[in-house]
Amino acid sequence: MTKEAQNERDDMLVDDPEPQDEQIDDIPDEFNPNYLKVYYGRLFPHADMFKWLSYGNDGKHPACDQSYIGRREFSFTLDNDIYLRFQSFNCASELENGIKDKCPFKIDIGPVYSVDPSKRLAYAQSGDNIFTPVERELVFDIDISDYDDARYCCSGADVCLDCWPLMTIAIKVIDTSLRDDFGFNNILWVYSGRRGVHCWVCDGKARRLNNEQRGAIADYFRVYKGNTNSKSKVSLVGSALHPFLVRSYSDVLRDFFEKKLLCSQQLLSDERYEKILEMIPDESITSELRGKWQDNRRSSSGKDVNVVRWEQLKQLLQSGKQKATGIRRCVEEIVFSFTYPRLDMEVSKHMNHLLKAPFCIHPKTGRVCVPIDPDVCDEFDPTNVPTLSKLLREINTVGLQVEGDKVWERTSMGKSIRYFRGSFLQPLMKSCKEEIEESYSAKVQQSKNSLTW
Repeated sequence: MTKEAQNERDDMLVDDPEPQDEQIDDIPDEFNPNYLKVYYGRLFPHADMFKWLSYGNDGKHPACDQSYIGRREFSFTLDNDIYLRFQSFNCASELENGIKDKCPFKIDIGPVYSVDPSKRLAYAQSGDNIFTPVERELVFDIDISDYDDARYCCSGADVCLDCWPLMTIAIKVIDTSLRDDFGFNNILWVYSGRRGVHCWVCDGKARRLNNEQRGAIADYFRVYKGNTNSKSKVSLVGSALHPFLVRSYSDVLRDFFEKKLLCSQQLLSDERYEKILEMIPDESITSELRGKWQDNRRSSSGKDVNVVRWEQLKQLLQSGKQKATGIRRCVEEIVFSFTYPRLDMEVSKHMNHLLKAPFCIHPKTGRVCVPIDPDVCDEFDPTNVPTLSKLLREINTVGLQVEGDKVWERTSMGKSIRYFRGSFLQPLMKSCKEEIEESYSAKVQQSKNSLTW
C-alpha cells in the first residue's frame, strides 16, 4: 500500500461523525471509539500536556529553545492497530488539532530528538546522519501480570482489590528511593488504564541521562530476577542488605506481606505452602515445618492459619540455632520474592522507548490513564477511575452542557486534572524556569569572562 493510500485509509478510519446527543443518552459501559471525538474535544487536557512536555521552552525568555517541543516524538495508534510514528507538533494548537483530527486509540510519547522526527527521512537522504535521541524522561513500567506467581486471585491482565496493592507497594518503594536516594523531585505516577502503573521522572538531570546511566539506575532497583522455573526469585547479595533494601523491607514490604498479602492470597494454605517451603535451602527445616502443618491443618488459637504458620516459619529460621546467613535471610528473601517491585527493565534503560501518555483512554477497559498521588496511593482504586462512558454520561447530564475549559471541572476527571496541574505541573514549571534562568546567567557570565581576556 502506498503512503498516500495509507493516509487516505487513516482518514477514513478516524473521521467518524460526532455522535448526536440522542445517541449518548444510553451510553454502554464498554469502550466505544465513536465517542473519542467528544473526549478529545471537550475533556483531554491538550494545553497542560503541551506545557508539561515543553519544560518551559514555550516561554519568551531568551534562553528558551523554541525548537524543543518540535523535536519530541508523538506516536498515535489508530483503529485496527495502525501506527503513526514520529509525529511532531510545534505549538499547543498543532498538538490539539492533531489529536482531535486523528482521534487516536492510544498516544505514546517518545524522546526529544536532535532534529524534527517528522523530517528524519530528509536528513537521512541529505547524508546527515544526525537523527538521534538527546533527551527523555526517566521512565518505569510496572505490570501486575508480572506478579502472577505472587497472586492467586487473578492472572494475566485481570486485577482486583486483593492484588492491586502490589502496585501500591511498588509506587511507595520506587518513589521513596527516587526522591531520597537520587534526589529527584518532579515525578509523575500514572495508572496505565488496565493492569499497572507508569512512572515519569521529569527533572532536567533525569531527562538528560544517557542509556548507560539509565541502565545503572534500573539495575539499582533490580532485585527480583526469578522466573517460574527458579526457586530463588530474588538476589540479595552481600553479608548485609543495602540500606535502600533495609528501608524498603522495614518501612513497607514486611508489614504489607504479613498484614495483607499473606492472608489475602492464602500463601500458606494447604494447597500453597509448598511453594514457600521450596525457597528454604535446608531440607531438615522444610521437613519439620511440613510435618507441623500436615498435623495441624487448622489453627487452634483462632488466628488465621496463614499467620500462625508464618510465625512458626520465622521462629524456626531466625532462631539462635541457625548460624548460616543464607538460612537466617530466608524470611527476607520470601518477603522480597512476593512483594518487591518488578520493573520492565528495558523500558527504563533506553531513551527511545515509547510510553503511553497520561489521560489516554485504555481501549480494553475504557478507563482513563489518570495520575496517582504517591502520598495517598493507598486510596487509589483502579476499578473506580473515570471511564469514557461515565464521562460522556456526565457531559450529557443536565447542567453539564458547559462550553470551553470548564467542562472537566464538573466531571469525575476534575480531581485528576487538578492534581496534575497543582501538584505536578506547577512545581515542575517553577523548577524549569529556575533552571533556564540559571543556565542563561551562567552563559552570560561565561561570555563576560571571555571578553575580559
